[in-house]
Amino acid sequence: MFRVGFLYSRLRVEEKLLLKELESRSNIEVVRINDGKEFFDISRLPAEVDVLLERSISHSRGLYVSRLFEAHGVPVVNPSSVAEKCGDKYITSQILQSAGISTPKVFMAFDSKTALEATDAMGYPCVLKPVVGSWGRLLAKVDSHDMAEAVIEHKASLGVNHKVFYVQEYINKPGRDIRAFVIGNEVIGAIYRSSENWITNTARGGVATNCPLTPKLEQISKQTARVLGGGLLAVDLFETEDGFTVNEVNHTMEFRNSIETTGVNIPAKIVDYVVEEAKREKLKKRITRDNLQLRRAAQSQPQIRHMQS
Repeated sequence: MFRVGFLYSRLRVEEKLLLKELESRSNIEVVRINDGKEFFDISRLPAEVDVLLERSISHSRGLYVSRLFEAHGVPVVNPSSVAEKCGDKYITSQILQSAGISTPKVFMAFDSKTALEATDAMGYPCVLKPVVGSWGRLLAKVDSHDMAEAVIEHKASLGVNHKVFYVQEYINKPGRDIRAFVIGNEVIGAIYRSSENWITNTARGGVATNCPLTPKLEQISKQTARVLGGGLLAVDLFETEDGFTVNEVNHTMEFRNSIETTGVNIPAKIVDYVVEEAKREKLKKRITRDNLQLRRAAQSQPQIRHMQS
């Protein structure tokens, strides 16, 4: 029997599907943990579980609660190190760029004046994004110097978190992008997200259709997942004349529109992976315990022989 902690903010379609899959398995006991309904004593493990599945909507809540469980020896899917890399667009872009994986050019600025200089240097159109966020919120495609000036002024008025200016090259995609689902070392499926709008997120009205897996798509998706730490990841890519380029990576993947589209039971694949992580952790703890017992037995042997002599 495995005790699986289920960390969530609210029960969206994805969380309901995952809970249904978890609770359908006789070898799993689910412990629900709502990240907004309780406080956490950092000196204590919040719940006795073998593994934690992190499904918080809030990046910061998921990150901190994951670290709390990890500090007490409980593995988290995905680990906080992966959430940190994927949840901040600058960190994601920097890792991809450093690894030689194709990704749009990015300029960073921390002042309104230099942000405007960055958009001018990038050229128009370009894209302004918050470094933390999802669902295509607060994205702006700016087509001119005057438009960039207005958007930057607005963002600067929103508070300190919006004074980190992430300026991204605009990729002229063919009315769609691709989301590839990677679990462990396997790309389990992919979808096209199509829209007449330049933002193609399904949360913003994009239409999902099946995307055939090709060797090149699988290769770049696996490589991306590997450099970011692996686990359960959704890799968002653009198609260009030179091949695929990675836009973003999501560590708490949404998949409600992708199960029928791909023909893959994504909740079952996720739960299978979580169970394997729990098995690995139990095996590791058993090996550690057995090795400790062997060392103690070996240390006691000289004392026994001395007493017999």
